[in-house]
Amino acid sequence: MNRHLISAISIVSFVSALFFLAGLGTVLIDQTTEAKSVKVEKSGTGADTPKAGNTKQIVITAIGDSLTRGTGDTSGKGYAGYLADDLKKKTKKKILLQNNGIKGLTSSGLLEQINKPQIRRELRNADIILLTIGGNDLFQGGEALDHLNEAYIQKLEKPYLANLKQIYAAIRAANKTATVYHIGLYNPFIDLKRSKLTSAIVRQWNFDSASLAASYPKIVYVPTFDLFELNTNDYLYSDKFHPNTAGYKLIGERVASLIHFSEEDAK
Repeated sequence: MNRHLISAISIVSFVSALFFLAGLGTVLIDQTTEAKSVKVEKSGTGADTPKAGNTKQIVITAIGDSLTRGTGDTSGKGYAGYLADDLKKKTKKKILLQNNGIKGLTSSGLLEQINKPQIRRELRNADIILLTIGGNDLFQGGEALDHLNEAYIQKLEKPYLANLKQIYAAIRAANKTATVYHIGLYNPFIDLKRSKLTSAIVRQWNFDSASLAASYPKIVYVPTFDLFELNTNDYLYSDKFHPNTAGYKLIGERVASLIHFSEEDAK
């Protein structure tokens, strides 16, 4: 065979080998890069990250006092339970309700509760957050009725608003996207003496709380004062403080009316 022909074949073979090795190297690099990308993406979807659009369920986390717990409702559902029932009619997704209400809870107690790892985790993974707080700070189990003067009420409200500001900030730090519905105060003592004064105090607390809520993104202060104003006894439990079943249903219906699902989530 011609020496030049052999040399040419050798050169072609050598160049082909180089192209093959280069191609193999590129494939290996691409596969390694892809594997790293998958790994990073997977690590970003763990339990410690904010909830990102669960396609199968809507998670509601409820925190707060006895109103969230449902004290006074014979079914034990409370407004949060009736709200969940109403939302089931609006969406094809499963509704998961996590109720962390504690009877007698004040704003300082709630601030301690939401700093617990489990509650922070529930808040972080929630699509909707429900909140009731303030009634125990104001009424103090009825003791405030013996001290109905401006100085005393302001003394109660100042630390409450300071705590509420921290509560809002902590919720927003845990979850920046879920809408928070803070259910406002009503006046359970509207049929008692000095009812005009107690109503004025409750309205002022509601106004101040709503003003604070408005300074945070996606925190909605939901009024309830008007629901109980005219027919208070029809919607109060036998203790004349907590709502009864009918009262809780009213609150649940009002909050539910504010929640709208996307076309994808709705029926």
